[in-house]
Amino acid sequence: MTLNKFKIFISSIIILTFVSTAAKSTEECFENVSRSVFKFNMVVDELILEPIAKGYNKLPKPLKQGTGNFTSNISTLLSIPNSLLQGDLKQFGHSTGSVLVNSTLGVLGFFNPAEKMGLKANKEDLGQTLGTYGVGPGCYLVLPVLGPSTARDSFGLIADTFIDPFAHITIRENKLFGISGNDLDYYSVKGTTAVDFRSKNIKNFESLEQNSIDLYSSLKSIYLQDRENKIQNSKSDQDDWGNLDN
Repeated sequence: MTLNKFKIFISSIIILTFVSTAAKSTEECFENVSRSVFKFNMVVDELILEPIAKGYNKLPKPLKQGTGNFTSNISTLLSIPNSLLQGDLKQFGHSTGSVLVNSTLGVLGFFNPAEKMGLKANKEDLGQTLGTYGVGPGCYLVLPVLGPSTARDSFGLIADTFIDPFAHITIRENKLFGISGNDLDYYSVKGTTAVDFRSKNIKNFESLEQNSIDLYSSLKSIYLQDRENKIQNSKSDQDDWGNLDN
């Protein structure tokens, strides 16, 4: 076992412990630390992410939409094993079909013909999967750069890298159907996904900042409600924010 894998293993055990000890409800176990990390993230957003997102919004609409489709198609790969773990065969079929159609007819996912064919792939991750098995969120926390999370979702974030086909062929350095990648591929896609999300929600963030007495608490409430809606597969007005997942 390499040092990095050992660190990941130990981190997973620690996070899982937090999940087990606070599984029934969301608690502020690390509020002072989380608020400090939140302030750091806001500085990163102001200096780096927001300016890039505003520049991204100036791209030609077809290019911007195609990039969003591409990153969305890759993220749907994670939904395939998680839908199966949840026993949701209908969603498993939609996710699998969507990836296959968009990766071929959709030219590597830059177009989205799957949606026109009625294939609607929900974004599923291991945090949601654990939620469907009755595992509560545990402690609420804010991760550096990645933002709002919970003990359950943080554990799921790490564990997802072991079952996500895209992570499998990039940061895990394995081959799948003769396809392989590297760390740069993985983090480039993740970074582009974050920029795409931020660009779509510039007005939402500005409105929230202007109207919130406590921005930290407001984003916490939005995140937790969004996660619960996703676990229940319920439709809500949170869709105005797009995909809030890390």
